[in-house]
Amino acid sequence: MDDRVSWRVVSASEIGTSHIAAGTICEDSCWAQVDVTAEGLPFLSMFVSDGAGSAARGGEGAELAIHAAADFIANKLKLKEFGLNDDLAVECVLAIRELIYSRAETEGLKARDFACTFLGVLSSALGTLVMQVGDGGVVLDVGSGLETAIVPMSGEYANMTHFVTDEEAVTILATKAYPAPVTRVAAFSDGLQRLVLDMATNKPHEPFFAKFFQIISTSTVDKEDELHSALVRFLGSPSVNERTDDDKTLAMAVLVS
Repeated sequence: MDDRVSWRVVSASEIGTSHIAAGTICEDSCWAQVDVTAEGLPFLSMFVSDGAGSAARGGEGAELAIHAAADFIANKLKLKEFGLNDDLAVECVLAIRELIYSRAETEGLKARDFACTFLGVLSSALGTLVMQVGDGGVVLDVGSGLETAIVPMSGEYANMTHFVTDEEAVTILATKAYPAPVTRVAAFSDGLQRLVLDMATNKPHEPFFAKFFQIISTSTVDKEDELHSALVRFLGSPSVNERTDDDKTLAMAVLVS
């Protein structure tokens, strides 16, 4: 991949109507950014976290997860090289857990009070890594069309899932590696899951993503604020709220020259 080639990104989280009705905050958090490696090549990182509604500080947990993952990758990017593999995914999850467990101890709480899911996408000229603990999902194209990278995780019972704060989080952690950079990618919390995936097959709803990817690919750097505002409006629109009352997050990137 030419170093003049990079990604255009946009991401946003918007509160769900059930949270508004309950007087609670949005408990989703996200991150989408393009940095450069120590060798000067573009590097895409995207993270999505959804705080557990049953957790007293789930929203804060989601924010901590995103901050920990972003800091982890920032430190990795200082190295001359590192692999996009299972070991990196485990290190990232452990870094998230360390921050959350430390905050819980400081405040006299339990880690499960900060329970949250975690999705991550890392991509460079050398390949792509997807990592996931919990529900929500990642849809991407690495040259063979759109696919759902990892089947969204559900728990033992309906409306349950796994969290990065669970004792067995590293064991539950699912990863998928690709030998090429992503050309199109979207990561989303479970608030959008039923809107963007065929729940019977877990295949992406292509028309939904095609529209967004087209808009992003034709946007320019000076229009990033407008792009973000448009995404926020969409996530909070009646057409979305009629189909989900949960918080919803969508982070997207398109490879552009």
